[in-house]
Amino acid sequence: MPLDPARLRLGACPCLSGEQYTDCCGRFHRGDTDAPTAEQLMRSRYSAFVVLDSDYLLRTWHPETRPATLDLDPDIEWRRLDILATRRGGPLDTEGTVEFAAHYRSDGERGVQRENSRFLRIDRRWYYLDGDVG
Repeated sequence: MPLDPARLRLGACPCLSGEQYTDCCGRFHRGDTDAPTAEQLMRSRYSAFVVLDSDYLLRTWHPETRPATLDLDPDIEWRRLDILATRRGGPLDTEGTVEFAAHYRSDGERGVQRENSRFLRIDRRWYYLDGDVG
């Protein structure tokens, strides 16, 4: 059974930072502030998949590669995020990459989505550009 997104919003952040969701990725999802690094944007986007926040995912997707709509599957249980590597993507950079493994469960089967994501920073705001799925 999938995790209840409303319950997740009250507890620990799905990105596994150790912080509460509301103080971690929740502040980005609400629009209180923007993620200051490519890695934090990646973590907040992962958390958006967990809490089924397609609006945030579209809002942080670069306009040149963003789909018109995004339908998230509520039956996928996102279980854990592992950041494998980051290159650039700091507060003063204009581009960066984040390699990650996102563990999930679907139809009782375990899976891992591995991706090397590219991010661009435009007007002091990070955007997901695209990724190589492996």
